[in-house]
Amino acid sequence: MTWFLNLTALDPQWQTVFSPHQDALNALEKELETRVGEGAEILPAREQILRCFTYPLQNVKVLIVGQDPYPTPGNAVGLSFSVPPEVQLPASLRNIFKELSDDIRISPVEGELDLGLPANPNMPLRSGDLTDWAQQGVCLLNRVLTVEAGKPKSHNKLGWQTITEAAITALVERNKPLVVVLWGKDAQELKPLIPTSPEILVLESAHPSPLSARRGFFGSKPFSQANQHLEAWGLSPINWL
Repeated sequence: MTWFLNLTALDPQWQTVFSPHQDALNALEKELETRVGEGAEILPAREQILRCFTYPLQNVKVLIVGQDPYPTPGNAVGLSFSVPPEVQLPASLRNIFKELSDDIRISPVEGELDLGLPANPNMPLRSGDLTDWAQQGVCLLNRVLTVEAGKPKSHNKLGWQTITEAAITALVERNKPLVVVLWGKDAQELKPLIPTSPEILVLESAHPSPLSARRGFFGSKPFSQANQHLEAWGLSPINWL
C-alpha cells in the first residue's frame, strides 16, 4: 500500500522545503505501512495526510497550529481543526466558532451585523469544512499528521515533528508578514522557532478544547487581531465566515 508520502503532489515550494527530509518521510511511510499491516486504522485518509502542503507556501498569511488529527473516523481531513461539511462539529471546533462569533461581534438576533445568518444563536456559525480558510492563506497545520483511530496522540512519537517543524521554520524565514496562532501548551512549545520580528504576530492562548477553553481561549480575539495585523502590513484580511 502506498501512503502517498511523496512530494510530487505538493506545492513546488513545499517540495523544496521537504526534499532534505525525504529519509524521514520514508521512515514514516514504512512505519505507517507496518501498522496498517497489523490491522490499525490510520487517519486521515492516506491521500490527505500532507494536504495542508498542497496549498502554496508563498500565499500563507496565518499559521494555526493544532496537535494531531481527529481520532474519530470520518472527521480528519488533513487540515487542523477542519472536518467534512456533513460532520457534526467536534467540541473544539464549536468553541472556535463561538470565539469567532464573539470576536467579530456576530449577533443575528440583536442585528449588530447582518450577515444573512439565521436568527437562531444555536445554529452553526458556518460549515466545519475550513477549506476556504486554507484557500485564503491560512495554514492549518497539526504538529503530528497521523493518528490511529480511537487513540488520540497515538503517533506523537513517530517523528512527524521533524517534518512539521521544518514547515514552520520555512514559513517564518520568508521575511513576510505572518500571524502565528498557538493554542495550548503543545503548540506553544514551538515558540522558540519563531523569530522576534515586527512582521510576525504571535497569538497565544489556551487550547479551544472543552477542558481548557475557559482558561484563556474565550475572549482572546485571535481572528480580529490576525486581520488587524495583516491589514497593517497591506495584506487582505481573512474572511473567516
